[in-house]
Amino acid sequence: MRTLVIGDIHGGLRALHQIMERAKVTPHDSLIFLGDYVDGWSQSPQVIDFLIELNSTNNCIFIRGNHDELLLHWLKDSKDNPLWYKHGGEATVMAYGNVDSTRKQLHIDFLDSLQDYHLDDKNRLFVHAGFTNMNGVAYEFYPKLFYWDRTLWETALSLDRSIKPNDLLYPKRLTLYDEIYIGHTPVTRIGKTEPLQMACIWNVDTGAAFKGPLTIMDINTKEFWQSEPLNVLYFDEKGRN
Repeated sequence: MRTLVIGDIHGGLRALHQIMERAKVTPHDSLIFLGDYVDGWSQSPQVIDFLIELNSTNNCIFIRGNHDELLLHWLKDSKDNPLWYKHGGEATVMAYGNVDSTRKQLHIDFLDSLQDYHLDDKNRLFVHAGFTNMNGVAYEFYPKLFYWDRTLWETALSLDRSIKPNDLLYPKRLTLYDEIYIGHTPVTRIGKTEPLQMACIWNVDTGAAFKGPLTIMDINTKEFWQSEPLNVLYFDEKGRN
């Protein structure tokens, strides 16, 4: 019985199928999805359909990503958001042109049900982006930071490796949880394509929104499986730049 964490999918259903097959996922596995299920590649509605169905066979936890929140607002209000369109939303809007109102409501219900974060019984935190409150997620004043913040990851990246957790200079946010699993900021930004650990943080966003693979990882053994790069699987699409 495994607990597997999955990085940002961004509409790449083909990649999601690949990692499920390569990791040999069974109904006995618990699955934690870190958010950003949509925007980028052309199969955002199909990804949500797949996740809804998967929830009936597996113990699943679905974290809210910023792109999921943007889609929810569009589905509810149908308001144009040019900035969203430039960052993957255009492909999603086009894909929803063939989705009927009943199916859209199911997707709205799914997006409404997403969790801001998950904290397990081993003090491991799962959150899409990060948090800013020095006392932890339960004290965060601005919930949107759970799916927009980049400072937590930037802090871990810039940390002087000679400073230890018990040092007065060590960032308090990095001492609160035994492990933190995030997505949101692709490791491809620093030239990586595999899950990356910095301090207590594991970043599992391996760039599937762009030209990287999608990743699924066993949080206990740290073994991971990846899809082919998304621009290979969707060779006839431009994706996000």
